[in-house]
Amino acid sequence: MQDWLQALQETLSPWPWAYTAVMLALLLLLAWLANFITKKVLLRALRKALGMLPALHAEDAPAVQMRAVPRLANVVPALVIAGGIVLVPGLPDGIALLIRNLAQVFIVLTVVMAIGHVLDDINAIYERRPDARNKPIKGYLQVAKIVLYALAALITIAILAGVELLHVLTGLGAASAVLMLIFQDTILSFAASLQISSDGRVRIGDWIEMPSENADGDVIDIALHTVTVQNWDNTITTVPTKNLISHSFKNWRGMIESGGRRIKRALYIDQGSVRFLEPDEVENLHRFMLLDDYLRKKEQELREWNTQLAERGGDAPVNHRRVTNLGTFRVYVDQYLAKHPGIHQGMTSMVRQLQPTEAGIPLELYCFTNDVRWVYYEAIQSDIFDHLLAILPEFGLRVFQRTSDAPIDVRLHDQRSGAQGPRQADG
Repeated sequence: MQDWLQALQETLSPWPWAYTAVMLALLLLLAWLANFITKKVLLRALRKALGMLPALHAEDAPAVQMRAVPRLANVVPALVIAGGIVLVPGLPDGIALLIRNLAQVFIVLTVVMAIGHVLDDINAIYERRPDARNKPIKGYLQVAKIVLYALAALITIAILAGVELLHVLTGLGAASAVLMLIFQDTILSFAASLQISSDGRVRIGDWIEMPSENADGDVIDIALHTVTVQNWDNTITTVPTKNLISHSFKNWRGMIESGGRRIKRALYIDQGSVRFLEPDEVENLHRFMLLDDYLRKKEQELREWNTQLAERGGDAPVNHRRVTNLGTFRVYVDQYLAKHPGIHQGMTSMVRQLQPTEAGIPLELYCFTNDVRWVYYEAIQSDIFDHLLAILPEFGLRVFQRTSDAPIDVRLHDQRSGAQGPRQADG
């Protein structure tokens, strides 16, 4: 081999740079062959070996086990270049040193990124444990990654500057106070960016709401120092990246991914309209398909109760249990939501009575629509309350409404007495 190289050098001696170019080409070819053998042979064998481990038989094992290995495979051709570039004859020492240093920097960064993937995989495997929710290790792994990246940056500086790592640490310690003062915002923003990117609390396309920054819209850009939000009125708000760590905000991504958007709104019922239903009124409500089964079961229950009460001598009407118009209406609303095509039946749905206020009795609807888009969500919500407001008089109930300063309508005609009188607003 040495004789062949010497003969090649003598052949190309009329052209001073030809032999150097040929040797560079051979070095690149050797690096390519090393990369090919590593990825096509060794990497496949390693995949099969890892696949035989019991801990990696889960469904998502390929995504977990093979993230770091292909990245480490890139180290092999870099090692070939770093070790062989100094052997290329005729290459200036400065250029050879620069290429070797860049190859070493590439090796350091590749190894660090591979270790970072390993830490992510460790966290993913750990989160499968039943107690992972109560004892998370993600925060500790993030600190380890930050230390790892900082150490990689110092090693990179030492390699490029051609000095020992200890000298870089010594100089950095002397200048750290000044650097932290000058680059305070940049350091905070960088740390915030690392945390945001690692835990995914904000992503491009997320709808976030941050009143302290007047931000309410979609995230359209995430940079080192700022996060850009396009508000719903098409204005643009820039939020400092560090504020997403130190200030509270609401991210609606979870609502969108869940497939259900919450309705939490109350009808305020006039307390003066709440009463017991008479037997003929209960019979009349049987015509509602949503109430028929409920009323039959309820009538049977009350009949048995009142019969037992009469046997104990409590036959007075005041002791009887009877259905109320508000309770019956509450059951109707609950059944209405259960049959509504726009309500997500896989999520919480209930109708509850809140504490009475001076504005009436709040009857709150708590449910989720099956379409999270704003326009459709508002349409479903409006459709529900339109219907409930219109059906409310069938139960003898009224919504609370304060009197206004509008003129009193004196044209109201009393059909029973033939007399006319003023019409006053309820409430």
